Amino acid sequence: MDWQIPEDTVPSDFITDAQIRSILGKPPATGAWRDGDPVGRRQFAHIGDITFEAGGTVPDARIAFETFGTLNGAADNAVLVAHALTGDSHLAGPAEPGHPTAGWWGGIVGPGLAIDTDRFFVVAPNMLGSCQGSTGPASIAPDGEEWGSRFPFTSIRDQVTAQERVMRQLGIRRWAAIVGGSMGGMQVLEWGAMFPALSEKLAMIAAPPISSADQIALNSVQIEAIRADPLFHDGSYYNATDGEGPHSGLALARRMALLNYRSPTELNDRFERSWQSGISPLGRGGRFAVESYLDFHGNKFTRRFDANAYITLVEAMSSHDVGRGRGGVVEALRTVSAVSLVIGIDSDRLFPVEDQQVIARHIPGNIDGDDATVISSRFGHDGFLIEDELVSRELRRLLAL
Repeated sequence: MDWQIPEDTVPSDFITDAQIRSILGKPPATGAWRDGDPVGRRQFAHIGDITFEAGGTVPDARIAFETFGTLNGAADNAVLVAHALTGDSHLAGPAEPGHPTAGWWGGIVGPGLAIDTDRFFVVAPNMLGSCQGSTGPASIAPDGEEWGSRFPFTSIRDQVTAQERVMRQLGIRRWAAIVGGSMGGMQVLEWGAMFPALSEKLAMIAAPPISSADQIALNSVQIEAIRADPLFHDGSYYNATDGEGPHSGLALARRMALLNYRSPTELNDRFERSWQSGISPLGRGGRFAVESYLDFHGNKFTRRFDANAYITLVEAMSSHDVGRGRGGVVEALRTVSAVSLVIGIDSDRLFPVEDQQVIARHIPGNIDGDDATVISSRFGHDGFLIEDELVSRELRRLLAL
């Protein structure tokens, strides 16, 4: 789980009056991309009916995606980049109609960069169950109403199944590499287990082999924060007027989550006990600067995401267990045959390095033997979105092989 857009992945800093004014208006009931909104650089793949691992079917599912570079004649230079929890298909490129912010990995994907679009054909799909063009809870069901909370329980494996269908539609025979961080890294690992013959190389960044009890607990309180919002209405809020959606619950869930995206060192060093203004927070009605920081980003998030989609994707993260039905984690990892790179971040308190070490120790093709590559960053879990130079260095090692 992470910020996922450039404005949010910069190092934590004090919130300005101009930033506060930017979110004073009433937010819409959902921040989902809807049909009729500017398409931007999105393309769409209609992948047919999807039957979900836990049961339920969605007819004529659609995946939004963007591509960068050119597929070669042999169709063997394609790289799949999987985004994290609240990301989208806008991997690189400017802010423009349909894409209110610049691409979230623009320092890593592009001509001459680590994932070189002069060499590779890069595909970035918006995951199944999300809200930025792919079929999810904010999409229209066959009865003409949004799926809402009726959308089937979605697993990481369901999302990879959808991505594999996009691959087939694009005429890609085998991925030259699959790369992803955080929730995207979970999908990369599932690709290795579900379709071992369909990828030459894998890069898993800041992702675990299984969601632990601690991680599931964090997910569960975020979900309950949304469901407890009196304006959530059991997921039926799409016809609400501006300002009458479940914004408080979604913003609170976001604030809970972001505490685990950054390291305590960064927040302490950046804010200390500073006040947001000259008014004392000690019984005088003022705010600590870190409180304003959390509030601003939580409230801003409600303008670009959907509460039902957030629940769907957080539950998908909790479902993650590469060993489920495969004889356990160790046995499942041993079946992953691709050349692999496993990256951890030393200050990550959401998915700590110990998680990546388990993957590295048991995947036969790990390029660093029994060890994960560890990036040193003060930014915690979000380091994979901020430390372009460090992440690029490691990806170049893998892609040069």
